[in-house]
Amino acid sequence: MKKNTPLILIFLTVFIDLLGFGILIPILPTFAIKELSVSEFQIGIALAIYSLTQFLFNPVLGNLSDKVGRRPIIIFTLFLNAVGYVIFAFSHSYLLLIISRVVAGIGGSSIGVAQAYIADVTTKENRSKGMGLIGAAFGLGFVFGPLIGGILSKYGYAVTGLVSAGFSLTAFFTTIFALPESLKLENKANASARKKLFDFNEFKSLITHPNIGILLVLFFILTFSNATIYGTFALLGHKIYGFTDMQNGYIFGIVGIVTAIVQGGLLNIIHKYLSEKKTISIGAIFMMIGLGALPYGGNFLGISIVCIIMSIGTGMLQPTILSLISKVTPDKEQGSILGMNQSMSAFARILGPLWGGFAFQYLGYQFPFLTGAVFTLLIFLISVSYLSKNIVLT
Repeated sequence: MKKNTPLILIFLTVFIDLLGFGILIPILPTFAIKELSVSEFQIGIALAIYSLTQFLFNPVLGNLSDKVGRRPIIIFTLFLNAVGYVIFAFSHSYLLLIISRVVAGIGGSSIGVAQAYIADVTTKENRSKGMGLIGAAFGLGFVFGPLIGGILSKYGYAVTGLVSAGFSLTAFFTTIFALPESLKLENKANASARKKLFDFNEFKSLITHPNIGILLVLFFILTFSNATIYGTFALLGHKIYGFTDMQNGYIFGIVGIVTAIVQGGLLNIIHKYLSEKKTISIGAIFMMIGLGALPYGGNFLGISIVCIIMSIGTGMLQPTILSLISKVTPDKEQGSILGMNQSMSAFARILGPLWGGFAFQYLGYQFPFLTGAVFTLLIFLISVSYLSKNIVLT
């Protein structure tokens, strides 16, 4: 097997799965309003339930992957993703929508495992590039998924759910027949010696760790800033600008294209001229400007330009912070710590949609986006006042 084959396969697996996830992004809020007659805050709750499930299962699956291997966990979660999408396709009540989100949330708890897979098959020198592949898979999933979702919305929301399930099943079978195990036997044996799947004392020690803790906090803030607009972004287009599901799909496609370009290739060039710490500072500026300007885009062209600015910042921040977390993490704990990071991210995705939906409905449509901009400012301030001076790589 060629050296880069596992990387290519995990990229394809994550991409195909996220393609199914991306299909639902622009249509789920409008589906909930049109078909289920729910409020903006209820939409935020549905999105938060998905992330609450990930919060609970990310560290469990991350630690479990350190014991039994990455491959069986990825296979299991891909199958659950497909089941969740099928339930969505036949959701005719808010309760069924919530159930579909819970099942899909468990299925979506494998990103930390996929990141651990990348850490297994890369060296610390090229790990940033490897983590960038996960980011590129996200970006491409957000390019083609929303576009496909917008097109399929003309044929009914049930069709979009079933097509999403089809993509997850494709990734499921690809993993079964092609993806090799990445976890080394000696690391699996050492991990098996642990007795707990989720250790709160370990969580406390990670947060207070001078290297890992501050990076986990930065990624939490980044995720919260993004999550405040998960549901409200489509609502902004639908309610304020009168965008169709197709136009919302185009906007998400633009976000995905720019993110994929930055994370899939441009970031490597950036890192030749800028340190990872400076990359975080500059990325925070781009993202802050984009988020703050979103509610004032004015029209489709204006929103598109603002989204490009925001996506450049997001594309620079996500893989860079992940790479730093991985570099300060011992090799034998990659699964558990990256899983813990994804769990914290899921918690941010619980708070973000809840606040976004509440703020959109009760405070005004601008507030979710302005909140995200303010929190992104914190990333910039922390990066220039603390990160650049204090973090030490092992």
